[in-house]
Amino acid sequence: MQLSTLDWSIIAGFFIVSLIIGIITSRKAGSSSAEFFLSGRNMPWWLLGISMVATTFSADTPNLVTDIVRKNGVSGNWVWWAFLLTGMLTVFVYAKLWRRSGVLTDLEFYEIRYGGKNAAFLRGFRALYLGVFFNVMIMATVCLAAIKIGGVMLGLSPLQTLAIASVVTVLYSSLGGLRGVIITDFFQFVLAMVGTVWAANVLLDLPQVGGLDALLAHKEVASLTNFLPDFSDTESLIPLLIIPLAVQWWSVWYPGAEPGGGGYIAQRMLAAKDEQNAMGATLLFNISHYALRPWPWIIIALCSVVVFPNLESIQAAFPHIDPSIVNDDLAYPAMLTFLPSGLLGLVIASLVAAFMSTISTHLNWGSSYVVNDFYQRFIKPDASEKELVMVGRVSTVLLMLFAALFALALTNALQAFNILMQIGAGTGLIFILRWFWWRINAWTEISGMVISFIVAIVLEIVAPDLIAPNYKLLVGVGITTIGWLTVTFLTQPEPEDTLRGFAKHVNPTVGWKNYRTEQTVATGNLPLQILGMFLGCTIVYTALFATGSFIYGNTSLGLVLGGTSTLCLILLARLWRKF
Repeated sequence: MQLSTLDWSIIAGFFIVSLIIGIITSRKAGSSSAEFFLSGRNMPWWLLGISMVATTFSADTPNLVTDIVRKNGVSGNWVWWAFLLTGMLTVFVYAKLWRRSGVLTDLEFYEIRYGGKNAAFLRGFRALYLGVFFNVMIMATVCLAAIKIGGVMLGLSPLQTLAIASVVTVLYSSLGGLRGVIITDFFQFVLAMVGTVWAANVLLDLPQVGGLDALLAHKEVASLTNFLPDFSDTESLIPLLIIPLAVQWWSVWYPGAEPGGGGYIAQRMLAAKDEQNAMGATLLFNISHYALRPWPWIIIALCSVVVFPNLESIQAAFPHIDPSIVNDDLAYPAMLTFLPSGLLGLVIASLVAAFMSTISTHLNWGSSYVVNDFYQRFIKPDASEKELVMVGRVSTVLLMLFAALFALALTNALQAFNILMQIGAGTGLIFILRWFWWRINAWTEISGMVISFIVAIVLEIVAPDLIAPNYKLLVGVGITTIGWLTVTFLTQPEPEDTLRGFAKHVNPTVGWKNYRTEQTVATGNLPLQILGMFLGCTIVYTALFATGSFIYGNTSLGLVLGGTSTLCLILLARLWRKF
């Protein structure tokens, strides 16, 4: 593929702007670890919310959606649409609690909620387990997408792609800290959305596709457009809809959709000005992530079914691509090769933006764990602020290096998604209950983490054919949940002083009656918060399917769903102050 001077100018301009932002924010970011990792805790809700959305708009996400649509149809997206439930639970229940905790990272929470050596071990171990191991796996999936995009659209080798994509990202994220990341995220998200929507419209007009009506009438495409799986086909219905909605959303830990909040979502909430801004940021993120973005990706995925009906057609079109990484997710960058000059440069820049926004967040988040929860906590407690920032910048570079190396071992986005889901299976309920059930202790979390990891290794690597793929997640959730519940009741609860201190410090809505003092009266209204969660989910799902109905030409259904979404939004706005 040949890029014009205009294309290269757009791409170069994007890199220059990103670096300028990093340089401008570097001086303030270097003043302290709190500034480097939480931007001074004074960020507004709208900037934080867009930063969360930009982070989840990674280079691998459209590839993943394309993979899902080509294999399981539009309804296959319920495997990630179901996470809206835990996202809205975070908005109305957990966002205020996280902001109230006042911690620098969500791992620091462990030594507030639990006590003694077990809490310290849990904090230090998870700093490396999540901040390094898990984080590197996540970034590797994003790097894999970059490899495929670079190979298809630019003819670059995997090493060339990773070298080019990583250098600028590491530079501005290590210089500007979280403030630089958040500001750059805003610019990158706007660019990514404009490029994606524009590309979807242009690709619909390809002669092979013939417009929206012809696309939807195509035999292979028509069978993929349903919002819900076929209820008569239980083999598809159970894994695609029932398990995600009934089990997955509350039981599985997955980055960006952690039950009870956590990870970089918690980092953004902790960086908010106050509790209201933490709630507003998370609400904006969930609405934008689930209702605003999916359809341009879905349209491009459906177009790819017409242009590249099978893997052989993709391989034939791009013979220089290593056959081991040719999978359905490759159809997304393959479709983008049909874009005209100018728009091609914009879309490539938007994909680079998607890559950089995700990687920069994960670098800063993972580095915060390494610095705050491992280095300062266990290696050098008296380290100066200047030294902590330097360790943060060095760890940023090393994390990027490890992620790039691991990316070379992966083959497709859905493969990595399933592995991460299996590793987190069964631990989600711990993260929901630990705020409200005093009986949860450090051993609960340690056992849940160990058991889920062992089960994942057995089911995915040691004996991958032991259980049908559709039921692996369910088995993992069951074994892990039974395991950590058993350990919880066989071990002692946390000391009373620790429990009283937590109740006083965070003041959860319910569940701490025996550990409150007269000065810590419970605040909040849990039934009202659950109502907010229900309204928020209704707003997003009806808006999502109203958009789909209009695209499909079903105007009457679109109006009904759109009206429902609007009414729920008005009701939620009226109730907002009560939250």
